[in-house]
Amino acid sequence: MSSKKMMQAYQNANREAVAESENPHALITVLFEELLRAMRSYVASVEKNKSPEPEQTGQFSRALMILYGLQSSLNFDEGGEIAENLFRLYEYARQQMLTTSREGQTAGTLTAIEAIESICDAWRQIDGSNGGGADKAPAE
Repeated sequence: MSSKKMMQAYQNANREAVAESENPHALITVLFEELLRAMRSYVASVEKNKSPEPEQTGQFSRALMILYGLQSSLNFDEGGEIAENLFRLYEYARQQMLTTSREGQTAGTLTAIEAIESICDAWRQIDGSNGGGADKAPAE
């Protein structure tokens, strides 16, 4: 087995372990990372090919599914304004992905990626292991 395939197998096993754990903080982190990976891959493919290609469809669909999952997990009762702002960000990212798909323009999707990277970085800084409930966001 090539080292690249071995690394992918390890990463997949790690993501599956996180998904099965009872740590919502870790799960959201994985979702952010996978979303960013899919969006970046999609943008790179669009910029390279300038037209929809079969390999783009998988990353496009994956990003949209993760965005939907993140939107669906928001708790507006407890999350208040944070949940509302995250919903708007996810919706913006979704709209930009659709625009990129239709028009081949990646600027909006790149802006959405930058915003999600900032949220992801902040999310990573939260100590999900303390007993004060920081393992779940008020909005997720």
